[in-house]
Amino acid sequence: MGFEEQSCNMSGNMSSNMSVNSSNIACKDEWTNRHVVSAVVYGLVLVVGLPLNGVSLWILLRRHGLRSSSAVLMINLAVSDLLLAVSLPLRIYFYATLDWPFGLGTCTAAIMLFRINFRTSCVFITLISLDRFFALVFPLRTRCLRTSAFASKCCVLVWILLTLLSIPNIVNHYNALKSSICGSDVKISCFESRDVVKGSKVAALSQAIFLLILFMVNFVCTAMVIRALKKRPSGDETKVNNKMNVILIFAVNMLVFIVFFMPFALQLMILNYNTENVNNQELRNNQEMLHALICLASINCCLDPLIYYFSLDSFWQDKDKIQWDATTQSISRSMERS
Repeated sequence: MGFEEQSCNMSGNMSSNMSVNSSNIACKDEWTNRHVVSAVVYGLVLVVGLPLNGVSLWILLRRHGLRSSSAVLMINLAVSDLLLAVSLPLRIYFYATLDWPFGLGTCTAAIMLFRINFRTSCVFITLISLDRFFALVFPLRTRCLRTSAFASKCCVLVWILLTLLSIPNIVNHYNALKSSICGSDVKISCFESRDVVKGSKVAALSQAIFLLILFMVNFVCTAMVIRALKKRPSGDETKVNNKMNVILIFAVNMLVFIVFFMPFALQLMILNYNTENVNNQELRNNQEMLHALICLASINCCLDPLIYYFSLDSFWQDKDKIQWDATTQSISRSMERS
């Protein structure tokens, strides 16, 4: 951090060191409330999100498997949310104690695990919206795209690309953390290092633009699906319920983006826009807001299971029963046509 670097550069003047230490104490007292709130929020997300996504993943694998593109995408989303929740205990420890005894490598790994799964979660939610959009608006022309094999390839590609793109960020983050530590002072401000935030301007801006693009894709898909559903005549109660489920899928997706992802993306853009003309206090306030929005964004993994419930027909049914019901409906339709 900036105060620690200032302490490193001083030659040993006692009064200056006391001044720096008093500044650190004041800064620590100023951040205490947000640290406590962050520890509580991350703790609640861990307590709720870990079992919720664990159970959802078990249901998806056991009762639906990889038999459809929707199931494949949701399994990957559940894995992403589960891994994000697994990364939270270290954040909870840091914000509860304001201490980090686990070293630079563990800090960098915890941050990158959180970031990679945060980004993959955004992508998989968008892919689920696209999958539902194609199935409702262009059902015949996109049959080759809505297969479990194609969805699996897309998911593997997402994991590989986002992991590879994160490698330079990992190296830069590690070096920034390492340079912010004084020679004899091994204290690491793991999730609060200002030097790391200031040193990743291009990467942060790119991530903000990426989130904005994903939001626009979800918005367009939602608008076109609602338009397509309005044109369809209302039928029996089953069809009405299916329409409501489809609308709820897109409503949850848009809610996740608007409430959890978009504030974070906009704050990244604000933080990286014209930082040279911003005073230190305003820059600190922007960084404080960014850390708070990162904490808010983690809550999305607790809402994603709603997507599974509304997206998959008969979510709680066994896959053998679902397959039998689908076969029965197909036979009955064939008899009606003949």
